[in-house]
Amino acid sequence: MTAPFAADARTPAELLHAYLRPGALDADPTRPLVTFYDDATGERVELSAKTFDNWVAKTANLLQDELNAGPEDRAALLLPAHWQSAVWLLACWSVGVVAVPGGAPADADLVVSGPDGLDSAKDCSGERVALALRPLGGRFPARPDGFLDYAAEVPGQGDRFAPYSPVHPQAMALETVVEDGLPLKLTGEQTVALAREGAARLGLDTSSRVLSTLSYDDWAGLEAGLLAPLVAGASVVLCRNSGGLTEEQWAKRIESERVTLRLG
Repeated sequence: MTAPFAADARTPAELLHAYLRPGALDADPTRPLVTFYDDATGERVELSAKTFDNWVAKTANLLQDELNAGPEDRAALLLPAHWQSAVWLLACWSVGVVAVPGGAPADADLVVSGPDGLDSAKDCSGERVALALRPLGGRFPARPDGFLDYAAEVPGQGDRFAPYSPVHPQAMALETVVEDGLPLKLTGEQTVALAREGAARLGLDTSSRVLSTLSYDDWAGLEAGLLAPLVAGASVVLCRNSGGLTEEQWAKRIESERVTLRLG
């Protein structure tokens, strides 16, 4: 019987590392891992596992070296389901920082915010990072006062990352909520285990391509749009601002992206 993909992974960051093993998927290593659509701007971004990992490494280096973040620090992520949000989640888990999607900035050690959350992000007394979320990863026209502009800071970071201290599987990794709003706090090991349960429930494997329109602010969206596909060796298509698409447009997208499961 074939072992599950990334069967030995005990942290979310190790799930990404599994994609980069030689022959891990017996497929083209440049195949997309994350594809992102913003239907308000017409943007489409496609990242292979190798390219996605490069963004994660640069962002993790920014977190560790420039923002002085480390294990047990809490990062409030005021971000939509976006390819850069997925990068930030994996970067936090690579460093050992606890990711808190949609968390209260006042209770966090640092905050990472898109344009819509900048006002509330100012409640954080620690480091503040702003993401313009513009096509092609563009910068803000003018850097928001009191924030680092992620797009200006990340290009100069190193392409490889090594944490100063190993990330322990039993350390806290994620604070989120379930569908009824109840809090859910998970170690890295628990995050991976719950993602495995989700992948099995959804019937995912390495050939799966999951399209998600769900928010990253709760477990359902994190499972559908990132973690369950990662644990299965699958790929994901994230769609933002897509409420105006017709069923015909959806059908064309699902066909062109070879989607096997649509969630949201």
